[in-house]
Amino acid sequence: MALRQSEGLIGSIMRMLEIDLPVPDHATLSRRACGLPVPERAKIRTGDLHLIVDSTELKLRGAGEWLFEKHGTAKRRAWRKLHIGLDANSGEIVAFDLTDKDVDDASHVEPLLEQLVEAPRSFMADGAYDRSGVLDAVLARNPSASFIVPPCKGAVPGPTAATSPTQRDRHVLWVEEHGRMNWQKASGYNMRSKVEAAISRYKRVIGDILKSRDDARRVTEVAIAVKSLNRMRDLGQAIYVRVA
Repeated sequence: MALRQSEGLIGSIMRMLEIDLPVPDHATLSRRACGLPVPERAKIRTGDLHLIVDSTELKLRGAGEWLFEKHGTAKRRAWRKLHIGLDANSGEIVAFDLTDKDVDDASHVEPLLEQLVEAPRSFMADGAYDRSGVLDAVLARNPSASFIVPPCKGAVPGPTAATSPTQRDRHVLWVEEHGRMNWQKASGYNMRSKVEAAISRYKRVIGDILKSRDDARRVTEVAIAVKSLNRMRDLGQAIYVRVA
């Protein structure tokens, strides 16, 4: 919701409740959003954390968007990249960060892992995260963690694959012997669709445009959006039990 709309909504609620309190104007809300702490709710874990990571781009609202809508030109359009980490069991977004669009996905796994309250039992991502640095960062937090990332096309086993193969070596050998589709089924990689669904939910509910004009305010905007989505999930997600 835009800040002017938020100002009007809060004012309407105050009048309906007959509460005589001043409502901050949209300019005040914008200034206070810079560095505003968004408290996290207590997390209740019922099992191991299985982390799925992905990223998407969010457009910046401004002159570039106006030019595109009016004249169809792509000049001056700008983006920011949203990195998210999802708990595969609960569907909760447990980590996020907002960076420049040129930041490499694999290079930004460390900041996401630092936000976690516990080490992940498994790490899952697409082929863009097939980097030794990502594997090392995950295993540094949990040496027994499963690393489920598809090898890049043309990948070859490491020099120690014959004597002490790494997880990546085993993935490469499996793909060579059984094929990539069979590897996806055997490793459970298809579960990665959950993070894609979370990104789709973010863009459908919140939108794919950042309304704030400053990067610090944009981080606050995303933090509020992520907390809202997690709260919606708590209230609206069905609880189901298999009976047969």
